[in-house]
Amino acid sequence: MTRAARPALRLSLQWADARHRALLPRHRVARWLRAALERDGELTVRVVGADEGRALNRSYRQRDYATNVLTFDYQCEPLVVADVVLCAPVLEAEARAAGVALEAHYAHLLVHGALHAQGWDHERARQARAMQSRESALLVALGFADPYARG
Repeated sequence: MTRAARPALRLSLQWADARHRALLPRHRVARWLRAALERDGELTVRVVGADEGRALNRSYRQRDYATNVLTFDYQCEPLVVADVVLCAPVLEAEARAAGVALEAHYAHLLVHGALHAQGWDHERARQARAMQSRESALLVALGFADPYARG
């Protein structure tokens, strides 16, 4: 895709938990999100702590624990409008457990969230395979290892 053909992105980056702020400069977050966007978007990325992550997951998914990423998709066309919430302590623990760089895990979950914002899902096996394949291709193109090839 040529530079001119890249989707436009209006990004709001919020830090309720700033522990990884230096790892996630605005230009890097925008690059990862833009790679996953198939059309122009207005995305808010909010990095939260465990308490806020748990409260949001409980309120919106009825699951009483903090999860790695939540995507609130408000509109898919003609403009992608969504909030992507990342829980810093969960991402940190997952990256450590998987033995991957925290930056790579953030890139993965941002791409994952951006795909959800566009209607991608992984509730069924076929959907999951398609979404994982798309994530893998995007992350490799961004210079990261395939997150699903870990083992």
